[in-house]
Amino acid sequence: MILNILWMYHDLMDLYGDKGNLQVLKTRAEKRGIDVNLVTCGIGEPCSIKDYDIFFLGGGADREQNLIQEDLLSRRAEIEEAMNNQTAFLLICGGYQMFGKFYRDQDGTTVPGLAFFDYYTEASSRDNRCIGNIAIEVTMGGETFQAVGFENHGGQTKGVTTPLGKVLKGHGNQYQSGYEGFVNEQVVATYMHGPLLPKNPGIADLVLKRGLRRTYGDVNLKGLDDTFETRARETMLKRLGVLK
Repeated sequence: MILNILWMYHDLMDLYGDKGNLQVLKTRAEKRGIDVNLVTCGIGEPCSIKDYDIFFLGGGADREQNLIQEDLLSRRAEIEEAMNNQTAFLLICGGYQMFGKFYRDQDGTTVPGLAFFDYYTEASSRDNRCIGNIAIEVTMGGETFQAVGFENHGGQTKGVTTPLGKVLKGHGNQYQSGYEGFVNEQVVATYMHGPLLPKNPGIADLVLKRGLRRTYGDVNLKGLDDTFETRARETMLKRLGVLK
C-alpha cells in the first residue's frame, strides 16, 4: 500500500512543532509496511490536491495566515474536488480557522475563509486568550478516549455543531467554551498543537485509516507498541488533574 500526503505551506504554517504530526503519520504507516509519499506545496507552487490521500495544514500567526490567504482561496475548487474525492484532512489552529466562513481581527477587518463549513472566528480581547495545556474527551471511529495538546489562540471559533471533543481541562474553541475543534467523516480540525499526534496515537491512526480508505477501503491497522505515547499522555492528564 502507498499513502500520499500533501503538506500545504510547510514553510509558513508550522507553529509549535506542527511538523511532528507528519513525522508521526509517516512513522506509524511505515511500521505497518505502508509506503509514504510526503509532498510539500508552497505559495504559487503547482500541486494536484485531489490526488492526495491526506491534506495537512498546520498553524501560523496572523502574519502567516495573511500571507497564504490569497493563494489558499485560489485553490478552493481544487480542495473541494479533493473533498469529493474522499481525501482526509488534518487542520491545526490557523488551518482550522481558514476552512470556516471568515476570520475577523481585533481591528474589525474580516478576512474571508474557504467557507466549507459554517463556523467562523473572531479575535478576542487579550484578557480572553486561550492558552495552556488542554485535555479533551474524543469520540471517533466508534471509540471514546482522552486526548491532550497545547492551545494558544486569540481567535474565538463559533458556530461549530460537530466538535472534535468535550473539554476536560482548558478552553477549546472559545474561552472556557467546553468544546474543542471540529470533526466530520473526512476532517479533523483542532486548536491543539504540541504537536497533536505524538501523544495521541488514537487520533493519528484514525487519520491514517481515513487516508487509506480513499484507495483501499476500510483497512484494519496492525497494533503498535504505544507504551511511551501512553505514558506521555497520562503524565499530562495527571498534571492537569484529569487522571488520578
